[in-house]
Amino acid sequence: MTEHSSARLPADAALTPIKPVESELLVVTGMSGAGRSTAANALEDHGWYVVENLPPQMLGTLAELMSRMPQALPKLAVVVDVRSKALFSDIRDSLNALSASGITFRVLFLDANDETLVRRFEQGRRPHPLQQDGRMLDGIAAERELLAEMKSASEMVLDTSTLNVHELGSAVTELFSETGPVVLRLTVMSFGFKYGLPVDANYVADVRFIPNPHWVPQLRPHTGLDLDVSNFVLVENHANEFVDRFVHALEPVLAGYRRENKHYATIAVGCTGGKHRSVAVAVELAKRLAQQPRVTVSTRHRDLGRE
Repeated sequence: MTEHSSARLPADAALTPIKPVESELLVVTGMSGAGRSTAANALEDHGWYVVENLPPQMLGTLAELMSRMPQALPKLAVVVDVRSKALFSDIRDSLNALSASGITFRVLFLDANDETLVRRFEQGRRPHPLQQDGRMLDGIAAERELLAEMKSASEMVLDTSTLNVHELGSAVTELFSETGPVVLRLTVMSFGFKYGLPVDANYVADVRFIPNPHWVPQLRPHTGLDLDVSNFVLVENHANEFVDRFVHALEPVLAGYRRENKHYATIAVGCTGGKHRSVAVAVELAKRLAQQPRVTVSTRHRDLGRE
């Protein structure tokens, strides 16, 4: 492995997004309890193919596969840690082999102070993987010694001592996401109450207060996707005002989701049968929410066509 200067990042440092190259290999390692799994989840949310607990000896094989299939595996993250025990001692040789083969890679090292690591293990009620019959601090000390050379050679060292899981996810997002700050993906779903509430909804809006187009003979065969029904619901019966206020009420919620590194949410809009009112309102709501910063929106009409 070629020598690199270590870029240690304090927890409160501003993180500059790193733009991905055409084919990118990232090795994630560090202290047990420092947040490797959280980092892996954040990478996976942003399109990385993540392999956890890989024996270092298999790095070369996986990297070769990536180089042969750059379109299938453009961004590959490999999490390597001391759970592979004796195999982990060979990681430096494995990384040297990658460098010799010309494969480009980077190393992200996650660290935390001893007090924080002890607290995290105690909260999880699990022993340190190198603790054996000794104290937890003995296992942490042994791991630090084992990882010392790896840490000094890593391009990025991120101290997670003061970060919770949401803040760590956001930090990894800012480093490795193509889009920078987290993008919240919303699904706006219409449904009919007579078919039951959606079990995966984060918020439910009941639009049965709007007059039902079902009782208008010329509108009954149509759906909320049709302009005549949409106008009846949104314009003639002033549901646009409801949509405006609902979007305004959701703004602090969406901001909170982004702060907490939440990537997905479902907003359900229900009427009696899921054919007219909920469909029209869901379509309009999706249009308005798509105008929010760092939000992508899709629509789904769960019960349309069931009648």
